Amino acid sequence: MAFIERQQTVEKGNFVSKQKSKIRLIVLGIFILFILAGSLDYPVIWDKTANWISSHIGINVPKFYKLPFRLGLDLQGGTHLVYEANLIGIEEIDRDSSMDGIRDLIERRVNLFGVAEPLVQINKVGDSNRLIVELPGVRDVAEAIEMIGGTPYLEFKEENIDGTDFINTSLTGRFLKSAQLEFDQTTYQPYVTLEFNDEGAKIFADLTKKNIGKRLAIYLDGAPISIPVVNEEIPSGKAQISGQFTQKEAKQLAERLNTGALPVPINLIGQQSIGASLGHDSLTKSLKAGIIGFLAILLFMIISYRLSGFFASISLIIYIVLLLAVFKLVPVTITLAGIAGFLLSMGMAVDANILIFSRTKEELKSGRNYLDALTNGVKRAWPSIRDGNFTTILVGLILFIFGTSFVKGFALTLVVGNLVNMFSAIVITNYLIKFFFGTNGEKIKKLWL
Repeated sequence: MAFIERQQTVEKGNFVSKQKSKIRLIVLGIFILFILAGSLDYPVIWDKTANWISSHIGINVPKFYKLPFRLGLDLQGGTHLVYEANLIGIEEIDRDSSMDGIRDLIERRVNLFGVAEPLVQINKVGDSNRLIVELPGVRDVAEAIEMIGGTPYLEFKEENIDGTDFINTSLTGRFLKSAQLEFDQTTYQPYVTLEFNDEGAKIFADLTKKNIGKRLAIYLDGAPISIPVVNEEIPSGKAQISGQFTQKEAKQLAERLNTGALPVPINLIGQQSIGASLGHDSLTKSLKAGIIGFLAILLFMIISYRLSGFFASISLIIYIVLLLAVFKLVPVTITLAGIAGFLLSMGMAVDANILIFSRTKEELKSGRNYLDALTNGVKRAWPSIRDGNFTTILVGLILFIFGTSFVKGFALTLVVGNLVNMFSAIVITNYLIKFFFGTNGEKIKKLWL
């Protein structure tokens, strides 16, 4: 009997030893993760330490990878443009695809100019189909308009019945496959050859077939640039734009057409330039509000939950450092609305800790030791934490998918924040407190209740 009891004592001791080793490893992992995330957030400290080690010890420590935070238009300044698409002549069933095409083409066009994280979004207001274009860092409105408006709108027009004017056809730049610069072998004048996709080639063949002996005008940005006479049907799906071009102009036209001829014309109806000083002022005020709120939370947690609140405060600091690192890695474009989502997710991180500590207090008052009380407290609080975060994440995803650009910044930071929050509450806070077990402080109930 005594042997069995000794055996059970040994097994229990081995189990406790393994648990402590596991806790130490997890806490070490959390510490390493914190150092790496902190270095990613603010690499200056790592780099200064690396320089000191290199100069005093002689070991060459590499500098940390620098990855900037991606700031939105309202924080770093830039240009906000609103365009309205002219969808007259486009079938109702094709309007959504036409708007998608405009958005994609403008994004490609702007990306060629090296604008960091441009936002091009479709916005329907009543019967008006609009495009919202935000260009962070671009403060010259004229330059921004040139970026967008510089994308040519190509269309083909046929003669009206009496031959006095030209009327629209269904053949536009949306069917263009490629454009190339060529030279006339006799005059050496530059011209641009066009090749349509299969659908465009069929439309072009039908158009030339019914207009043999008539003029077919090629319009670029609303102005006629070539008005040839159709001599025969052209089934090849190829056309030619010739005119008084210089080689540079013809080359630029071909490049712009290849970048993307707009499927429908667009008109600028609103513009706004946001200065960097205004964005800096907004960022400063937001950071100040965040710091004050953060310090108030730490004070509340320590006063209300004593030592548990202290560990929760450490966990919250680690949570913020990890979340900022995730913002850099994803990357998340940080806007004023995004900062609001970040602060809200920080509040929900505190809620998770409060749920755990409230359940743990109840377990302690029932006479359990702190290790069992914390374990049961986490188990009892987890369903509430899980459900609360999952419903918030679900709402955030819906807002991100269907919301406007302003709402999307809020939704994305809220979703990412809640995902990191669950890891913070269940893993970081839990194991930081468990790491404290075995010390004299564990036995002082006033530190926990």
